[in-house]
Amino acid sequence: MLSCCIRCCILQGVSATRTQIYLTSEQRRNLDERCLREGISLAEAVREAVDLYLASTQPDAEAALDATFGALPDLEVPPRDDWDDERPAR
Repeated sequence: MLSCCIRCCILQGVSATRTQIYLTSEQRRNLDERCLREGISLAEAVREAVDLYLASTQPDAEAALDATFGALPDLEVPPRDDWDDERPAR
């Protein structure tokens, strides 16, 4: 007989990879309490947490450009015509 988690993943059409993680006793206790309150499995809670983490850590190119624009106002960049002259000989 299939375990509940595997059965749920198959029924929902989700392809899952089994992954083991280590949690502190406090993390596990808090997760168990939250899962009980929300009526979800531990695996579902962990997947939701991972999705939120990944969504919030995507690099924001526009913010990076805004934060660094003008950071080196005195930087002297050689003209493009000089770029080829500075390449090492092959």
